[in-house]
Amino acid sequence: MMFSYVTHEVRVVFGAGTVTRLPEELERGGFDRVMLLATASRPDERAMIARLSGDRLAGEYAGARLHVPVEVVADARETLARLRPASLLAVGGGSAIGLGKALAFESGLPLAVVATTYSGSEMTAIWGSSDGKAKRTFRNTEVAPRLVIYDPELTYGLPPAVSAASGMNAIAHCVEADYAPEANPVVSFLAMEGLRHLARHLPTVVASPGDVDGRSGALLGAHFAGRALDMTSMGLEHKLAHILGGSFGLNHAEAHAALVPWVTAWNAPAAPATVARIAGALGVADGAQGLVDLSRRLGIRTLGELGFAPERIPHAVELALGLSFPNPRPVDAEGVRWILEQAM
Repeated sequence: MMFSYVTHEVRVVFGAGTVTRLPEELERGGFDRVMLLATASRPDERAMIARLSGDRLAGEYAGARLHVPVEVVADARETLARLRPASLLAVGGGSAIGLGKALAFESGLPLAVVATTYSGSEMTAIWGSSDGKAKRTFRNTEVAPRLVIYDPELTYGLPPAVSAASGMNAIAHCVEADYAPEANPVVSFLAMEGLRHLARHLPTVVASPGDVDGRSGALLGAHFAGRALDMTSMGLEHKLAHILGGSFGLNHAEAHAALVPWVTAWNAPAAPATVARIAGALGVADGAQGLVDLSRRLGIRTLGELGFAPERIPHAVELALGLSFPNPRPVDAEGVRWILEQAM
């Protein structure tokens, strides 16, 4: 057996109530004069983080948006120039964290994260931005957060549908990491542990939103998923999700959630070992069908329900075929069209 992998240095603090340790963790990590990054949708959460940051807070920017539009990055850059912070602190999910990574790349400032969704973005060096026509992604070690705090109590504000889609987004990380070219025993362990935790606990999160064990289990699964994705390349599923978000305006997590069962089913003939491991993690006979069944159990919306019209499929196929990315099965127009039609 021979394999290799690279990880970046990060301190992870996990557990109910751990957000109260933010002041000491910022001090421990040397995060001073932090610029707080968040979306406008959860002001109470943002106010709490600002209060906990105390005199380390240089100021805040609450304009983070889905897909990290380039105009938002430019606007946040002006705030950064005015505040002149020494570090960045993102609170939320992929929107806030993605903005934090974009600013970290441009400024060289260290990034800390308080994660409140199941996106897994907090554990990766992957980032991107959109210009209204397309979403472009990059991978730079220097943007990876150096401190991540997971407090499952902060996820209580997520509606069940958002929790479900966010969790299926993390499941997409698990699936694609396991059959990526860089996959190895460590990646597979993290991916399948992530999948096992998410599949077990997401139904509880959706059915009983106040269940702290369900929240903790799903958040731990998302952590594993993010770690696995950080070690590997993104394949067809992620590229399609980025196309649907960056070029057609669909919600990122919901696009992932609608796509992952069908991309897995299409890739299944070329990735039998991965599909077998998925089946084992789900406790079912057929891994791809198990993801379809889980998706339906969680009430995941189809692409059609998200607003993607069938007449847009040819353009989406064209965009996918214009990209270069690894995938266990050679990607062709017929295959991409089949996936999108099934996900409708």
